[in-house]
Amino acid sequence: MTKSKPQIKIIDCTTGEEIVRDATVEEIAQIEIDVAAGKAIEMAETEKEMAKQAILDRIGLTADELKMILG
Repeated sequence: MTKSKPQIKIIDCTTGEEIVRDATVEEIAQIEIDVAAGKAIEMAETEKEMAKQAILDRIGLTADELKMILG
């Protein structure tokens, strides 16, 4: 099975004309960079939430209880 190239869709808002073409090598590289950056951000957010939950577990509070305390 061959891997298909990502497609780029360009829409001219004035005329409504749509052009769909294969992505260039540079665009594919940028897409891969963007996907990797998105995954890194998602991982960091997950780790941060896990750390917060670990602290709440350690002190025996739920997130809602902490919010109530902090007002």
